[in-house]
Amino acid sequence: MIDALIAGRIYGQVEERAGQNGSVYVTCKVRAATDDGDFIICNVIAFNDKVRETLLALGDGDSLSLSGALTPKVWTDKQGKSRPALDLIAHTAITAHLTSQEHLQ
Repeated sequence: MIDALIAGRIYGQVEERAGQNGSVYVTCKVRAATDDGDFIICNVIAFNDKVRETLLALGDGDSLSLSGALTPKVWTDKQGKSRPALDLIAHTAITAHLTSQEHLQ
């Protein structure tokens, strides 16, 4: 696990879900640019109420920054090429509209 700060844009829809034990969480994908002009998809999950609220207020293409526990991964596409991926457990979300930290006071 890596303590990380990423910035990018929401890719697709933000979804709220419930676990088997009744806990509520939010998932989304964030498209982040790389140095070479390509992009990487970061799979995000958030359990904190304020971070969930912040993410649910966003839509496809909205910009944001997230901090949290990052796990790098590799997956293989249909052509057999290895591609990087990231999983992030978000602890804080910052957007132009709302900062989840504002609600923690």
